[in-house]
Amino acid sequence: MTRTLSYAAIGAVVVLLGGTYAASAGWLDSLFGGSSEDVYADCRQGAVAGDIGGPFELVNKDGATVTDADVITEPTLVYFGYTFCPDVCPFDTARNAEAVDLLAERGMSATPVFISIDPERDTPEAVGEFAANLHPKMIGLTGSDEQVKAASQSYRTYYKKQDGDPDYYLVDHSTFTYLVLPEAGFVDYFRREVTPEQMADRVACFIEAT
Repeated sequence: MTRTLSYAAIGAVVVLLGGTYAASAGWLDSLFGGSSEDVYADCRQGAVAGDIGGPFELVNKDGATVTDADVITEPTLVYFGYTFCPDVCPFDTARNAEAVDLLAERGMSATPVFISIDPERDTPEAVGEFAANLHPKMIGLTGSDEQVKAASQSYRTYYKKQDGDPDYYLVDHSTFTYLVLPEAGFVDYFRREVTPEQMADRVACFIEAT
């Protein structure tokens, strides 16, 4: 399934079949900017800007409204997807869950978060069940169309519902995973090809540097 990544302010990146990227790694790194004052420079795979991420208000599995402050209480891996996703989302979220387990083996704690970009079908209960099936610590979030759109825009993600069957439609969406720290905010991102071991190593670097 074709995935498309688009940022209104900085152009568009087309994601090829299976979630691989048409852009080179260097181009993607430059997309995210950078800073000479980066205290986490030794931990990063590439440079990132500080204007990704931020406040959000969404709904958890119990139907309660939560904010980013409620959710991001430790190093957190944030991923935007949807429960009906037939291929990319299950793979990516399972990878994130495995990375969290690898960190736990090192005595480090992190939280995986799954934010649905398909509020039309993804009820709080459905998102909660999806997350719980992947990892006991995974937090599933959804919300109204406006809440989901605001969270997506905050992280500069892209999603678009495809035309087709009203019950079994697909949703094009970006596939980055974002590392967010409670006090520092967004600090790094992970592409689809990053392995659980590589993700755990990089997250551990940030934890040790904090």
